[in-house]
Amino acid sequence: MSVTADTVRQLRERTGAGMMECKKALVETAGNLDAAAELMRKQGLAKADKKATRVAAEGVIAIERASDGRSAAMVEVNCETDFVAREQDFRGFAADVARSAVASGPADLDALVVAKLAAGETIDERRRALVAKIGEKISVRRFTRLESAGPLGTYLHGTRIGVLVRLEGGTDELARDLAMHIAASNPRYISTGDVPAAEVAKEREILTEQAQKEGKSPEIAAKMVEGRLRKSLGEITLLGQPFVKDPDQTVEKLLKSAGASVREFQRFEVGAGIEKKQEDFVAEVMAQVSAAGRS
Repeated sequence: MSVTADTVRQLRERTGAGMMECKKALVETAGNLDAAAELMRKQGLAKADKKATRVAAEGVIAIERASDGRSAAMVEVNCETDFVAREQDFRGFAADVARSAVASGPADLDALVVAKLAAGETIDERRRALVAKIGEKISVRRFTRLESAGPLGTYLHGTRIGVLVRLEGGTDELARDLAMHIAASNPRYISTGDVPAAEVAKEREILTEQAQKEGKSPEIAAKMVEGRLRKSLGEITLLGQPFVKDPDQTVEKLLKSAGASVREFQRFEVGAGIEKKQEDFVAEVMAQVSAAGRS
């Protein structure tokens, strides 16, 4: 794998390190982006591993809650441009998909897209008609549906981030506060016990190499590693994060004081994990000029 300017740029965005350090790491790892980021962390060169899913596609998140308040659905519907994402027909379609998801309780995405809407057409038939009208690719990318006998929190941040959270104990107000927190802080797991063992082992390995390079004794290095590991795991778990409305207490302490626990949460962000083609507008204009000259 060759080292290109684009891979150097991506590594700089992920690590916050300088261009030359990034290029050197990529050369040492034969251009492997993930391996280079890990190498830089071990060397202590990465300021932060900002390995977050890239948000590239356009669209909206829509949430619908059942009339009894005990279930809710969240969907992501994508399009090609933010102009279409603001269009009322497109947003209306996304809202209809969310209503269908909470009402019909489909087993999977294939079942959802063939579900009937109020007008009698299926979701996929409506989607195809919308594509013909708007002229852009439109897709129902994913959905989730939660049911809860206890508090069920929903939160929609604009149209780009949505959260559902299911509690045992507590109140509806607490559930909504936690949904807002999850939208802002983006935890990956509920507790440290939910973090896969392989991920914990890899993080411990990286932190150990960092501590050894600092020249500490094995005993001190071991204590440093465990302390840093707890902090690292706390940052990616809901219970370990400072509560956004009261940073002096963690979410875990907030839940204990309320006699509640989080059973499940889902967080959608528009385009998360979708790579969007990087357009070279200069090259595109030059190509058009060249084509015009030949005609």
